[in-house]
Amino acid sequence: MKVLWTDQAFERLAEIEQYIARDDPATAERFIDRLIDRSQSLADHPGLGRILPELLGSEFRELVEGNYRIVYRLQGDTVVVLTVFEGHRRPPLDDLVLDDRLFPSSD
Repeated sequence: MKVLWTDQAFERLAEIEQYIARDDPATAERFIDRLIDRSQSLADHPGLGRILPELLGSEFRELVEGNYRIVYRLQGDTVVVLTVFEGHRRPPLDDLVLDDRLFPSSD
């Protein structure tokens, strides 16, 4: 499988990096690399994450890395990373909506 980050997920990643970099730019870069590496593990193990607890019964899954949650869903042969956020926060539900242009229907 391939792993694709949505634009919104990359924006969240950039916000996290900017926040951490205020205190330590090198740590920020290393942590962002860890988040990306963690998401890449889904290419070989897409079922690794658990169902998002706030949305039980949905197709949304999450991986935890440090204090952050990486939310994704499977779309065909692609793992789509939808958002990443601090674990003590609620998932930003607007980030969980996929743009249909990413995966047009095959009708």
